[in-house]
Amino acid sequence: MQSVHAIEEPPAAPPHRFALWELGFRPFYLLATVFAALSVPLWALQFSGWLGHAYLGGSLWHAHEMLFGFALAVIVGFLFTAGRNWSNQPTPTGRALMALAALWLAARLLVLTPFGWAAAVANVAFPWAAAVALAVPFVRARNRRNYFFVGLLVLIGAAAGAFHLSQLGLIGPVARTALQVALDVVLFILAVMGGRVIPMFTNNGVPGAAASRRPLVERAALGSVLLLLLLDAAGLRGVLLAVAAAVAALAHAARWGLWQPWTTRRVPLVWVLHLAYLWVPVHLLLRALAEMGFVAPTLATHALTTGAVGGLIIGMVTRTARGHTARPLRADRFDTACYVLVLAGALVRVALPLFAPGRLVEAAVMSALLWSGGFALYAVRYWPVLSRSRVDGRPG
Repeated sequence: MQSVHAIEEPPAAPPHRFALWELGFRPFYLLATVFAALSVPLWALQFSGWLGHAYLGGSLWHAHEMLFGFALAVIVGFLFTAGRNWSNQPTPTGRALMALAALWLAARLLVLTPFGWAAAVANVAFPWAAAVALAVPFVRARNRRNYFFVGLLVLIGAAAGAFHLSQLGLIGPVARTALQVALDVVLFILAVMGGRVIPMFTNNGVPGAAASRRPLVERAALGSVLLLLLLDAAGLRGVLLAVAAAVAALAHAARWGLWQPWTTRRVPLVWVLHLAYLWVPVHLLLRALAEMGFVAPTLATHALTTGAVGGLIIGMVTRTARGHTARPLRADRFDTACYVLVLAGALVRVALPLFAPGRLVEAAVMSALLWSGGFALYAVRYWPVLSRSRVDGRPG
């Protein structure tokens, strides 16, 4: 059985140095988790009527910031880190990384002001600047296999632009469509990376697990998400979208089953990824049901955002932070507590309103406390890990 350890370091570790700007995951994981810890309770207070709204009223601020703030920060931090390994070329560090982090932070602050144009520019500039920064090492290395990540960042920036232009009254009311397209892009990124790493981590971390991938299932899983993205971008709804979402749910459920999730119950660093990915077919099933009028659409959205996005992020930011700082790939009790809090928050947010619709406000507040508590614990626990040098003294 896997033992529970604190984040230990070899006794002969070299002196620590400040290393926050040495690789992309360091500042962006920290910024994203602190932001999740602060912004979600703020939204819960707004939703329950305790606080008023800023530039983006209603649920738009919350949806915008969870996508273009929280999730995008982690995606960029992960891609800068993985991109260096994929291409064998440097990705932003030092002052360039500081400038990108400052641009992300400016975008978060500007949506709290009346300066809509400035908020629009910052929120489009960040993903596009990140796309350029990622494209440079990929092109130098001719790493064509991963060019599509650059295109996805450009598409997220375009969705952010459409959202803000709509809010500024310069184009039609497409803000909700822009958010849905961006959400579909995030889902596609999670599906691609989940397929790459979850079976590998399962087989590496659980001897004899035999997690596998089948080409037909992989094509169906990824292709169905792309189909949903196209349907959402075209504004097509109803039966066609419901059928596409149902087929996607089946494909992703089959994919998840091939990864042998039941073998991982003794390894928190792995089971958190499996439980989080299970929210993908749940989200797709709820989308199909929502299109047919059987459930509220927000349940499908939160199954993806609080469950799949939140769960996969908390699982990956612990694992990659450990791996890229040369610490043991074992979840300690703090990591496990983060997993439980985030996944419990997702369950409360989706299940309670599903079975007791009259408890929506209570579910939102309770979920916010659990979910943001998991990320707050991560930020406090991993601040010294993310801000200090690797324990083996190597750069990165």
